[in-house]
Amino acid sequence: MVEMKRWGETITVVVLAVTMVIESAMSDPQANKISKTGRESSGFDARNPSEFFRNVNATLADLRRQLSVEKNFATAEASAAEPVYTLFQCRDYLSTADCVACFNVATADIGKICKLNNGARVIYDGCYLRYEVRSFFTEIELGTSSEVCADNKTVPAQAAFTLVAVQLLKDLADATPKIKNFFGAAKRQVFDGGPSAKASVTVYAVAQCLGTVSQGDCGKCLMGGYSNIQTCLSQSGGSSGGGSSASGGCFLRYSVTPFFSDNDITNIMPYLQKGSSSKKTAIIAGGVGAVSLLLLTIALLLWYRSSQKRRTANRGDILGVTKLQGPTIYRYKDLKSATKNFSEECKIGEGGFGDVYKGIISNGNIVAVKKHAVRTSKEMADFESEVRLIANVHHRNIIRLLGCSGKGPVQILVYEYMENGSLDTFLYGNKRGTLSWKQRIDIILGIARGLAYLHEQFHVCIIHRDVKSSNILLDDDFQPKIADFGLARLLPTDPSHLTTRFAGTLGYTAPEYAINGHLSEKVDTYGFGVVVLEVLSGQNCNKMKNELLTQSLLEYAWKSYNNGTHEDLIDETIDSSEYNVENAKKMIEIALKCTQSPVSLRPTMSEVVVMLVNDASPEPKQTN
Repeated sequence: MVEMKRWGETITVVVLAVTMVIESAMSDPQANKISKTGRESSGFDARNPSEFFRNVNATLADLRRQLSVEKNFATAEASAAEPVYTLFQCRDYLSTADCVACFNVATADIGKICKLNNGARVIYDGCYLRYEVRSFFTEIELGTSSEVCADNKTVPAQAAFTLVAVQLLKDLADATPKIKNFFGAAKRQVFDGGPSAKASVTVYAVAQCLGTVSQGDCGKCLMGGYSNIQTCLSQSGGSSGGGSSASGGCFLRYSVTPFFSDNDITNIMPYLQKGSSSKKTAIIAGGVGAVSLLLLTIALLLWYRSSQKRRTANRGDILGVTKLQGPTIYRYKDLKSATKNFSEECKIGEGGFGDVYKGIISNGNIVAVKKHAVRTSKEMADFESEVRLIANVHHRNIIRLLGCSGKGPVQILVYEYMENGSLDTFLYGNKRGTLSWKQRIDIILGIARGLAYLHEQFHVCIIHRDVKSSNILLDDDFQPKIADFGLARLLPTDPSHLTTRFAGTLGYTAPEYAINGHLSEKVDTYGFGVVVLEVLSGQNCNKMKNELLTQSLLEYAWKSYNNGTHEDLIDETIDSSEYNVENAKKMIEIALKCTQSPVSLRPTMSEVVVMLVNDASPEPKQTN
């Protein structure tokens, strides 16, 4: 406890420094150097917090010493009973002072959001900080990137801007792995196409990989970021004027506002001479006046012809690679073979649109194959919407889409496979009684984090609509992953929106949605609250056992809460020595608060995450 107090004191000191740093940054007309793009905790608490965070503090102090001698990249290790590996990196265009300032912000932030976790990371436009109980220095973490797009605004010469920005990012992704320090910065002008061929806007971009990864992995990581960041360049209503894609191994960013000086620009052309992708952009950016306009026109035509060829090549598939921006396009016959012709033997479940099969693909990996029978144009639109949506969702608590395939009326999605199956089988199915109290709490927190990402951290708000225990899958470490986005839709811009199509499961569905069709992200909050009660009680919300058959799980939970008999709700298969009664009471109160009506009484999912990791109880009130 003493060491945890010292950790807290360290945070307090740093927060004071951070306040001054932020005030200074606000007065800087240049780009915000410490704008946060992502943060994540491991979800597991350190076994010995006192010893672990003593080592965390030691490695942070070591990093600070290294930064004082003008290094923008540093690693530190503390190998003991509780080993710690810590890494920090600044973007190369930051000065030493700005780098240290970003380090201060990151140190304070990672301490606040990950108080007891044995691993955490925070990513900013200016820097990256991470610590773990294992060595991760050579990892690139493909598929876990975080994308942030600047506010939509009208970009001058939008079509030309998109072309130049896409090609510049592609060139940086190609060149940076070949540059000695894995860092590249470049800018290119976009011409308005008018008679005077004036440069209407300039695109600024950087790419960077960790200094400890291989050249090959750096290239893979940046190409993944290049694919994902195009989300910002293809937003409805016009291209975003800025965006970034960050993962554990690399960082890619562009903006119409300068965020580095001309002195930091890298000559990436020598690293592109052997490639074919840079020639068009080199021509576009190289000339001035009428010649530039002519060359821009030629490049646009070449780009258009290239895109037409890609569309033609993918005509057999309903969704092409360019739309998916990353997922693999599988051959139908390969997936048919992997699932033994979609046999009953391989069938593992049913989703909102079709059956799900276990399959072994050619590289030996096990996947979940979701087969859709698409009969109408409306269903086809739903399918395409689902794929476009899921393709860019990357979070450790959300099931990962690996790819897709299509043949006639049969469309297929390929997901990562979860060996442990769905949560409901562990609560009241054939695996009942095998989850410990700690595993249940970790599952609850993981679900909350996944929903908070969908609602507030993804570039659009996604409502799942059907949050229930059978739609929560468990990986090998019993970490939850939210599944079945066949019913997901984007949040309507009109908060008074009424949906005419009910999509959900009775018992988990909020009354305002089930009865009146009122849809908001609070519908998911309600479903989450019911799932929490199932996790704590081991009961099916719609099929209570024994003497509880006359009432629903939610009704019984409110009765227990009002009578002060919270412990009666806890699953009888859990040993009473595994949990603290006050903690159990707090979890029940959070669940009940999530199911309150009217909607305004329910917390957001980010507020739920805060309640779960803090000590205060929410004190729900039954109003209906």
